[in-house]
Amino acid sequence: MLSEKGKHASATENRRFVWARIVWPLVLALRDIEFSLWQFQQMRDEVCRSDSMPVSAAASGLISLVQKGILLREGTTYSIHFRLIPYMRLGATCDYSTAILEVRTK
Repeated sequence: MLSEKGKHASATENRRFVWARIVWPLVLALRDIEFSLWQFQQMRDEVCRSDSMPVSAAASGLISLVQKGILLREGTTYSIHFRLIPYMRLGATCDYSTAILEVRTK
């Protein structure tokens, strides 16, 4: 359970969950580097319902992905970091570890 873990471990777990189950599948489904908050919320609600995950955990995971620089936010639109665009164009799997490595690599 998330409550049994420390703050850092919970935040990392939320980020990984949101990236793997919501954001990356959404980006691949849209075939676009950006998505709206509304599109995220629709996907989030569906995934949280099927995985019995609290919506609040997914919301904090999205914020955390922005803080880490994996996602960029402009108003109600989010976009993936430019170094992740080749993965999206190929329709390739891009797990959280790969995403964070790409973003941190200069």
